[in-house]
Amino acid sequence: MSAPRVVTEPVGGGALTRAALDGSAPRGWFAPRPRGAEQWTSHAESVRGGFAGAGWLDALRPALQLSGAAHERMARVAAGNGIVVTTGQQPGLFGGPGYTWLKAMSALALADRLERELGIPVAPVFWAATDDADFEEASFTDVSLDNTVRRLSVERRVADGLVMSQTPLGDVSDQMRVLFEAAGSAAHGEVLAALQRAYRADATVGSAYVQFLREMLQPLGIAVLDSWHPAVRAAARPTLVTALARAAVVDEAVAMRTVSIERGGYRAQVARVAKLSLVFRSVDGRKERVPLAQAIEASQRDDLVLSANVLLRPVVERQIMPTVAYVGGPGEIAYFAQVSAAAEAMGLPVPLVVPRWSATVIEPAVDRMLGRLGMVFEDIRAPHVAERRIGERAMPAGVRDALSAMQTSIDQQLAALDEAQKGRPLVDAAVIAGAKKEFHHRVERLERRVRAAATRGEEQAIADLASIRAAVLPRGERQERALNYAPMFARHGDTLWAQLRTGAAMHAGSLIGTP
Repeated sequence: MSAPRVVTEPVGGGALTRAALDGSAPRGWFAPRPRGAEQWTSHAESVRGGFAGAGWLDALRPALQLSGAAHERMARVAAGNGIVVTTGQQPGLFGGPGYTWLKAMSALALADRLERELGIPVAPVFWAATDDADFEEASFTDVSLDNTVRRLSVERRVADGLVMSQTPLGDVSDQMRVLFEAAGSAAHGEVLAALQRAYRADATVGSAYVQFLREMLQPLGIAVLDSWHPAVRAAARPTLVTALARAAVVDEAVAMRTVSIERGGYRAQVARVAKLSLVFRSVDGRKERVPLAQAIEASQRDDLVLSANVLLRPVVERQIMPTVAYVGGPGEIAYFAQVSAAAEAMGLPVPLVVPRWSATVIEPAVDRMLGRLGMVFEDIRAPHVAERRIGERAMPAGVRDALSAMQTSIDQQLAALDEAQKGRPLVDAAVIAGAKKEFHHRVERLERRVRAAATRGEEQAIADLASIRAAVLPRGERQERALNYAPMFARHGDTLWAQLRTGAAMHAGSLIGTP
């Protein structure tokens, strides 16, 4: 089987994300990205200086469950007073959409590049956000099957608000059967076997996600941290207590930054909730934000289980691990403009965010269909363009020539009319121009109807186009944002991993940059 192609794309995002990436955001909203080995070395030294020894890793080992290449790499970091590159994502069914894996590969590539450039041990860590309570986001995934996009989902089995680490998964054998069907004649059954081991009826949404990611990522050297593990909660607690003790100051800082963002013509990524702190307290796994009025009292209680909201989580990561950079998607990059305000209000270092790599995987079968249509990937992005090309190709040459001749004749005959009435104008130029526009419009409508009729006869071409879009633009979205990659990993195995690693490595080089 020939190898898939991986096409690098812009990471996307709104105006605030673009401002962060091009450096036009106001000073202080984002930690400045180092440029060149010298600046990265200086930044790395400031990070590792706060983590002498391996105590931080010893504290987190139970939440990492390290093995294989990931164990070896983290051991080198611990022994050499190294640093980590982090990324993360909340649980998604069967591993979630493609950007989960693109984030992981981005973190791995940046860790590899920094280790080579700086000469110190660097390891990638994937923060599996099992402390998240958004079941709706975690309950589904999409696969490409039979020219369509099929949504696989699980039903809620408990009340809202329970963290994914404690939310029962239930029997997903029917959903997994569809995913296996989408994988087709998979050459790499170990991927599907890993899914079966992880997504058992007695698992939770969070535990299944963590187990599957570990089986896939640890052999590559990427550690996976379970964020709801007691070891993580214990390590994070001092930072969360500080956030509660200074809750009013933090809230004011975030509120002011949010106003500044909106006055600057941008949209704040995370809406501020009045009278609530950035810290969650949990009762039997159900999360609720600690009210500002109760924050001081909560900071003094040892019996509360605490966790961070989205603006506080990067600050916690930077405090419990020697995190040199967080690799984020476009939405995450935008909310770091508010993260910085929270960190500064707590008197803590501002975490650095860098963009993940963005890409679309084009499998050989898709390339063959594009070839049959005489198109390239870019041709199918815009609505209706591909259909138009199919119809134009299907129209007999005589029909195309006749329609073209009509358009030409309109121009010629109206030009002749205009010439004939010179010296004694019967109608002014505006009337002739209006007639020209109307006649052309009528011919264009006729052409669209003829093209549509021709297109309907191209059943194979239309089926190919539907299959292509389901595979690379599911429901009009970017592939990485919707489609589950497990079937592709099952089909292509190490070949696809190698392609992803190569693309991510090129992206990492651009992040190091030059001063």
